[in-house]
Amino acid sequence: MATLPNPLPKLAADPSGRSLGLRLPAGALVDTTDEGVRHEPLLWCADGRALPGGWAALEPARRAGLLPVVLETGDGHGGPGRWELMPGEVSYPGDHDAEEVLAEYWEEHAAEDAPWPGPAEAVGPGRDPDTAAGDLAETLLEDGGPLKEPRLALVPARRSADVPAAIGWTGPANHEGDTARLSAVLRSWEDRFGIRLVALGFDHLLLSVATPPTTPGAAEAVAAEHFAFCPDNIHQGADPTLRAYAQHQVLNQPVWHFWWD
Repeated sequence: MATLPNPLPKLAADPSGRSLGLRLPAGALVDTTDEGVRHEPLLWCADGRALPGGWAALEPARRAGLLPVVLETGDGHGGPGRWELMPGEVSYPGDHDAEEVLAEYWEEHAAEDAPWPGPAEAVGPGRDPDTAAGDLAETLLEDGGPLKEPRLALVPARRSADVPAAIGWTGPANHEGDTARLSAVLRSWEDRFGIRLVALGFDHLLLSVATPPTTPGAAEAVAAEHFAFCPDNIHQGADPTLRAYAQHQVLNQPVWHFWWD
C-alpha cells in the first residue's frame, strides 16, 4: 500500500526519539511479520505497561508522521511481534469505497430479505475527535482498566483509520483478508462521526467517537453499518438484534468496540 516516508528507522540509532522531537520510554521496533522480517519496521512498541499520561506524551509524534495507539499485549496472544501481521496482503484504504464495502458485507451476512439500508447520515458538530481519543486513552490506562497489559505504540500512518492497514493487522481474518477495506470504513466513520482508533488487540479494536448518534433512528442506521463491519458484535450479543444493539452499544456511546471470532 502507499505510505508516507517511514520515520521509524531513525529510532534504531536514536531510541529516545530526540531527533524526532520525542522523549520515548524504553521500547523496540517491530519488523517481524507472518511473511518474514520486513525491510523497515512497522511500528514502535514500548517495553513496559502504559501508564496514565503516556498517550499525551506521545502527541508530539504526530508532527513526525507517527500516530499513537494502545496495544493490548496480555490477552494470551502477546505483543505485535506475535500477531501474524501480513502487510504484504494489504492494499491501500483510499482504493476502496466505504459504502460499497459495507454493502458487500451486508449482502453476505444479513438475511436474504433484508435490503442494505445505505450509510447512516453524519452527526455533528461535536467534540474535538483528538481530544475524545486522548480522554479514552487515559481511561484505558487507569488502574483496573479493561485492557490487559496495555502498551503504547507508534505507527507511521496518515490518519488513525489507516493504522490497521499500515501494520498488516489480521485480527478480522475470518471476516476480511484485506484490512484496508476495513480501514476504508474507518475513514468514513472518521469523517461522519469523528472516530479515532485508540486501542488494538490481536482480534479486537476500540474507537473513540466524538459525535455518536443521539436518536434511536440514527443509532439503528449506524448499527446496520456495525453489523456489516463486524457481524460477531451482534450475532454473539446478549440480544442479537440490531435494535437492541443500537440502544445499548451505539446510542450516545462515546466508545465503539469490535471483535472478531
